Amino acid sequence: MEGLENMAFVCMVASLMTYFSGYMNFSLTKSATTLTNFVGTSFLMALFGGFICDTYWTRFKTCVLFGCVEFLGYALLTVQAHFHQLRPIPCKGVSSDQCEAADGIQSAILFTGLYLIAFGTSGIKAALPSLGADQFDENDPKEAIQLSSFFNWFLLSLTIGAIIGVTVIVWLSASQGWDLGFGVCAIAVFFAIICVSMGKSLYRNNVPKGSPLARVAQVFVAAIRNRDLPIPERAEELHEIHDKEAGVKQEILPRTGQFRFLDRAAIANTTDCASTSINPWKLCTVTQVEETKILLRMLPVILSTVFMNTCLAQLQTFSVQQSTTMDTRVFGFKVPGPSLPVIPLLFIFVMIPIYERFFVPLARKITGIPTGIRHLQRVGVGLVLSAISMAVSGVVETWRKSVAIEHNMVDSTEPLPMNFLWLGFQFAIFGAADMFTLVGLLEFFYAESSAGMKSLGTAISWCSVAFGYFLSSVVVQVVNKVTGGWLASDNLNRDKLNYFYWLLAGISTVNFGVYLTCASWYRYKDRGAMKQIENGGEDDAKGNVQMVEI
Repeated sequence: MEGLENMAFVCMVASLMTYFSGYMNFSLTKSATTLTNFVGTSFLMALFGGFICDTYWTRFKTCVLFGCVEFLGYALLTVQAHFHQLRPIPCKGVSSDQCEAADGIQSAILFTGLYLIAFGTSGIKAALPSLGADQFDENDPKEAIQLSSFFNWFLLSLTIGAIIGVTVIVWLSASQGWDLGFGVCAIAVFFAIICVSMGKSLYRNNVPKGSPLARVAQVFVAAIRNRDLPIPERAEELHEIHDKEAGVKQEILPRTGQFRFLDRAAIANTTDCASTSINPWKLCTVTQVEETKILLRMLPVILSTVFMNTCLAQLQTFSVQQSTTMDTRVFGFKVPGPSLPVIPLLFIFVMIPIYERFFVPLARKITGIPTGIRHLQRVGVGLVLSAISMAVSGVVETWRKSVAIEHNMVDSTEPLPMNFLWLGFQFAIFGAADMFTLVGLLEFFYAESSAGMKSLGTAISWCSVAFGYFLSSVVVQVVNKVTGGWLASDNLNRDKLNYFYWLLAGISTVNFGVYLTCASWYRYKDRGAMKQIENGGEDDAKGNVQMVEI
């Protein structure tokens, strides 16, 4: 499902800029803003999808229903692209007085289709990784290793879909018509839904445990209400649901030392003890308090990875613009600009099997960790590589500008005598960074989230991408204002894009220092002390089973 769905989504991201400006007659600024908002919303709305499948629906049901919404979005765009009455007259080849941007109804159809896609893909991004990971038991040493492999193969599926999207489907859209391109995307999502539905009878399905946001809010409210009570030193003095009280299988988290002020939410006073029913807004369990602590510990980690995705957004915009000034021929074939992202995707495609089959087993023998290295270490490697990628981008841009000056082509619209594959170095390095960071974050948030917050945790990891894209336009505007217009010209040969890349490299280095501080401060869940309780009767002889993670 991930391969087919991402094939459609990445094709959209790679080619919509051309569709907006060339077929909907949007200005370049409006096209860029619309694309950035679409991508940012697609990832940010994953929070809603994560909330839905932790609270109300199973992850399988979430994937299917949100997939149907995404299918409707592509179908609507296909209809608009096919019927010229639903689009403005293209500006190319007509006089300026006939060139008009999309009117209200045409824009309404376009944005309805776009945000149906954004809404649909957000639910899939939140639920699908967790649905796959749910099929492995973290408590089983053998399945714990397979769980780590799953996330690597998940990224490989995502990458293969993206490669097909930015090559085959982008070419179809550009040469055979946008209605065919959008139609293929709709068909891909339809078969994605069919594929995931074929395994319905085989899946381990999560049981929704109620609103995770409500449980977090209850902890803060209860802690504030009990703010005058002294915090007990012994964990046994705090409220917890013990074995005999547990009606269903659930996770029991031990008390930790961070954010001790929240422990007050689990302090039972005399009134609470005498009451037959406990008000969760006055008294919470230790496990509920620890759920909240885990979420708070995760926030600095995810915030310190946002800037990497800001750098990714720059590569997907400015580097594509760089390629338009260079020779894009490869073995006599002219490569379209939107297909440039295939370079990092091909690099990831090659690197994942090497990482999975060679690096992880070797690292596992050395560290004894099922994943080879810890999740946060993997993310850190990605952040270092992203800073290196920005520095290399600055070097390549400096060389590109020197070629333009040397051949007296600063103001020329002709391609420079420099092949665009030189941009492949920065893309390949960033592809490796993405391989480490994206999977590291997905696996980290799934493994560290409590049982009732798995999908929400996965959704939070995607928010790093959303905030990175939203921050991207802000960074460009601030840099232009402070520097007097490093990127203000429409001529890259006169801009200071190389300075901008070096600035990003410097900020990325500082950001890595911040990340190191956050990662060092983070405390992983104590799996040795974690318990899962399942109670099927009144006493142990009637089915009370307790499983303790070793």
